[in-house]
Formats: sequence, C-alpha cells, structure tokens
Amino acid sequence: MQESHEQQGGEPACWLNQVCEECGRVREDPSRAECEHCGHDSRTGPPAGAATPAGPPPETARARAGSRRRDRDPEGKARNARPRDGLGRPLPYGQEGVARQPEGVVRTPARSLEEAQRLLDEGMPFHAHEVLEDAWKTAPEAEAALWKGLAQLAVGITHLARGNARGGARLLLRGTGGIEPYRSRPPHGIDVAGLADWARTTADAAEEAGTGGKEQPATRNSQTAPGTPGGAPAAPRLRGPA
Repeated sequence: MQESHEQQGGEPACWLNQVCEECGRVREDPSRAECEHCGHDSRTGPPAGAATPAGPPPETARARAGSRRRDRDPEGKARNARPRDGLGRPLPYGQEGVARQPEGVVRTPARSLEEAQRLLDEGMPFHAHEVLEDAWKTAPEAEAALWKGLAQLAVGITHLARGNARGGARLLLRGTGGIEPYRSRPPHGIDVAGLADWARTTADAAEEAGTGGKEQPATRNSQTAPGTPGGAPAAPRLRGPA
C-alpha cells in the first residue's frame, strides 16, 4: 500500500534528520536511533567502539530520551517546539531562535515557488524547504514526487550551508532523482532540467571540496553566506525564464 504524504513526511525537519551527523551518509531507516552505516547513536554520543564521553551512561540517556513528551502545536499535532537557528538546527529550550515558516499553509503552485525562491535568495534554504514540503503534502498525486524532490534539494542546500558537504551532496542527488521524471514536461514553469543539472554539478563540487560529515555548531543566526567555501551554493532558479 502506498504511503500517504503525512506518513512519508513526518514533521518538517524529517529529511534533515535522515543524514547521520557523524558520517554524513543518508540513513535509510531514520526511525532507528543508530546509524546503520557507522553505528552512531544520536541519543548517546559517538559510534560504537569510540571513546566513552564523560556523563551519564547510555541507559540513562535512553531513559531520558524515552521519557520526554513529544511537543505539539496548538492544534495538537506533533511539532518540535525547540527554537531553531537560521538554518533550522535545534537550539536549547529557552534560547531565542529564528521563526519557522507556518506549517500546513495551502498555496497555489506559483505562490509556493515564489516564496521558496525568495527564501533561497535570502540564504534561508531550511525555510524554503518548509514551504516546498507544504506544497508536496497538498499536491495532486501526479505532482507529489516533483514537489518532494524540490524540498529535498532545499534540504541538500541546507546541509551544505551547515557545513555538511557529504550529506548535502547526497540529498541533492536524492532530490534530483525525484524531479528527473518531469524533465520532458515540467509543470508550472519549473526548470527541471536546469535544476537537475545544477544539483549534479553542485553535488560533485561539494564532494570534491570537502568530505565533512559533521555540521557546524548552531547559533541563533548561524548561516553561511551563499557561494562561500564550505557553505551553501548560490541559490538555483526554480523556474525558467518567462
């Protein structure tokens, strides 16, 4: 049975969390705490076999993680309430963060593309991803894979801006795979061919420039200016010339 958009999507940051913070590879089963590639446990620290850090034992950390209540929005939907920095990384509770995009907004395709492009141009790919994910969840079935792929491209840019070259490159290629089937007949003026070519070139450049898998520390306004080494590339154009 085909999964619904909600089942595939989860909360808006779900695809961001599919990249292991330790090795930078895309995790195929993000429901598991341990990365299947390197064994890193996001709840307890470094991968198996690494030096044990100071602090509570893994059992205590797991108990604490399991006992935390899931954050919910005013409508009762699951939504992480932790503040986030300018690139969507969680900050400690109580710190001032950067406001996220409202969730569940229904926009026309043209409005979604316009808002996402503005956010990409302003160096806010995480926020652009939220707009595109809303578009994916409300898109007709025939276009769902296209909008999902566009959202994944924005996630790839987000990881590059965070300093995670390896994870960013892999997510750019994953997004490219989603939009490629629309290359011959792209709807809404979306420049599928240009985006796919841009994503492959950018992914190759990121892999060649650095193999980093870990993201840089989060701060309230932490963003890397587009086009800078180790940061996000210049924003791609979602639509072709009118």
